[in-house]
Amino acid sequence: MVQALLTTSIPGEQLVSRGKVRDIYASRDALILVATDRISAFDCVLSPGIPGRGVVLTQLSNFWFRHFASVVPNHLLATRLEEFPEPFRSHPELEGRSVLVRRLRPIPVECVARGYLAGSGWKEYRDTGAVCGIRLPEGLRESERLPEPIFTPATKATTGHDENISFDRMVEIVGGEVAGRLRELTLMLYSEAASRAAGRGVIIADTKFEFGFDESGAIVWMDEALTPDSSRFWPADDYEPGRSQRSFDKQYVRDWLEASGWNKEPPAPELPPEVVRGTLERYLEAHRLLTGEELQLGSQDGSGPPRT
Repeated sequence: MVQALLTTSIPGEQLVSRGKVRDIYASRDALILVATDRISAFDCVLSPGIPGRGVVLTQLSNFWFRHFASVVPNHLLATRLEEFPEPFRSHPELEGRSVLVRRLRPIPVECVARGYLAGSGWKEYRDTGAVCGIRLPEGLRESERLPEPIFTPATKATTGHDENISFDRMVEIVGGEVAGRLRELTLMLYSEAASRAAGRGVIIADTKFEFGFDESGAIVWMDEALTPDSSRFWPADDYEPGRSQRSFDKQYVRDWLEASGWNKEPPAPELPPEVVRGTLERYLEAHRLLTGEELQLGSQDGSGPPRT
């Protein structure tokens, strides 16, 4: 198994931010996004990392950005390390897990599409019969497929959990025209991706997108795209409404943490080797099913490029 890359250091270059997963560097008028192998749950960065996870996240995002490139513009400028400016191209540990992207003005709302009733949506439905102000039919079960996908925006929190909001609240934040366009884009991207995934044996229960404005004011798709971090992926052959589902995302880690008896206060318990291994296997399986390609991770030190 490759070694986990938990942090990066590019001497002399400006580190804009170091988040739960990504290290972001400034590069002239662009940004370098580096997906590390850090993994978080319940607002805690966990130990150890999941080796190669950042490569899977990056390669799957790149796949979806390319797939929808003719439909909505995205932030990508370059995805191959050899196309990056120096000194970044001289850091082989960035290969496969990094992208050169446009600087955008982020829109401060998470754009969430839900086709199934799970997670915070399920909890809200049990309490109120609605999700983000959208009234749903009575008697729905956990993980049930909704009559049609719904748009459920959320505010973007720098710390803690994002908060579900109504569409009316989103209009107050970004304006009616922008809110309407984002809802349209989100539901279109979700529906098209869910249809493709269904043909490959994967249910995309829900997903979230992020968008920003370019210099001309046009809306651009940014951040990540339909990954195990931003989506719930369920194997179609094991789907059964009325219960939580086996998944290809980090729900596997959350379930282990829940069962461990941890009180969700730092520090979190260390993930055992079998959970690390099982998580990576689920991420790789999601990539294989959704793209139709096997992703082979690089060398033992993590510096080799991924291969498909």
